[in-house]
Amino acid sequence: MKPFSLKNLFTSRAKTVKERRHNPRPADGYDFTILIVDDSRTAVATFTKMLTQAGFKTLSASDGQEGVAAAKEHLPDLVLMDVVMPGLNGFQATRQIRKNETTAHIPIIIVSGEQQATEQFWGKRVGASAFLTKPVDRGQLFGGIFDIMDKKNEDQ
Repeated sequence: MKPFSLKNLFTSRAKTVKERRHNPRPADGYDFTILIVDDSRTAVATFTKMLTQAGFKTLSASDGQEGVAAAKEHLPDLVLMDVVMPGLNGFQATRQIRKNETTAHIPIIIVSGEQQATEQFWGKRVGASAFLTKPVDRGQLFGGIFDIMDKKNEDQ
């Protein structure tokens, strides 16, 4: 991000405008379901709105135990997992999803407010596919989702 200056404030951006979507959005949405596991209703609502507007189907769970149950029942294509939750935390829930043979294939992106290297280390150790920090950068989030979608399509 550029530092603030009057020059930056009044510079025309018309010449540098790029299409922000690298993948065109299908008219009827994606056949891709994302499970959002977070105890914050605000985070769930924000992710849900962002993802449904982009054409994805979403499910949500308010804690780790509910997230594991929803993953077993619905077999989503991807899980966005918060770390700090009451009861079963995100690392424990990720481990349970990975150990169950019916859900072990589901990619999990851990989304955490902590930027510490230890959190990222433990996330990878318990089986997370990727790690994002809050506030989540839309480009990184959608980049990760489209990478997972591409990998899934290659496997089929």
